[in-house]
Amino acid sequence: MPRLLVFAFLAVVSSVFAAGQGKPEATSLLGKPLVPTPPSAEARATLEKNLAAARADYEKDPGNADSIIWLGRRLAYLGRYRDAIATFSEGIRMHPRDARMYRHRGHRYITVRELENAAADLSTAAELVAGKPDEVEPDGQPNARNIPTSTLNSNVFYHLALAHYLRGDFEPSLKAWRECERYSKNPDMLVATTHWLYMTLRRLDRVGEARQVLEPITADMDIIENRSYHRLLMVYKGIEKADGLAAAVADGGLDAVTLGYGLANWHLYNGRRDLAMTQFRQIVDTHESQWPAFGYIAAEAELARQ
Repeated sequence: MPRLLVFAFLAVVSSVFAAGQGKPEATSLLGKPLVPTPPSAEARATLEKNLAAARADYEKDPGNADSIIWLGRRLAYLGRYRDAIATFSEGIRMHPRDARMYRHRGHRYITVRELENAAADLSTAAELVAGKPDEVEPDGQPNARNIPTSTLNSNVFYHLALAHYLRGDFEPSLKAWRECERYSKNPDMLVATTHWLYMTLRRLDRVGEARQVLEPITADMDIIENRSYHRLLMVYKGIEKADGLAAAVADGGLDAVTLGYGLANWHLYNGRRDLAMTQFRQIVDTHESQWPAFGYIAAEAELARQ
């Protein structure tokens, strides 16, 4: 999409959001329109301020790859996923060999449930990073310690593996998780990758391998932000009881869908299918505000495959 058309499109959507007229950004895998949940007034003010700064940088130098990426990321943080995809598409037109453009567009294709497009973009990103040094990816929404926990390569393979997983393509997902594992060099990235890797192996009925990937995971790991994944891994190892996560699930929010999906899937591959399906349905029916979360999308995918 030419740059002037991107600006025109974003201006129209900006006016719609400013008027408070939210519109669907995606259709769920079960056929339901999905509208972003407005952030709190305080959070929105911060997000809009950050977006304005990113847009100013972009307007100063529209061809700068970093400026394009940050504009797209800031749009996505406001729930404007289609705008973000349009921005990254413009970035790809201008920088067709920049893996970051495909990595970020692929992520947002996952958000809007275009999983085939996501897998294609992320496969291209994987080809482009092959044989190149990895690099830390700066956080757009920093954690409590302001320490980035992921890299370009880990994010490329993490999202590629997830795109395959959500489509039920567990063998290619496993291959990508194994590649992601190579770049998961801190506790936060390790527990996130191991969680999905373990679940993928269990879905492939490779129980012995699944047990092996849990070996490096310990109760005393220094986790900054991926505590839900760490707690689920403690359940998989038998250190924590599944019932102990019930309160966190009941509290709602992102943890509810992350823990809820992990527990429901745990029931599924341990032979408790009816309970698993009930819990997948509960995630979708009671936590709709979390629809961009990977656990929510995964619950949709499980129900859609039935």
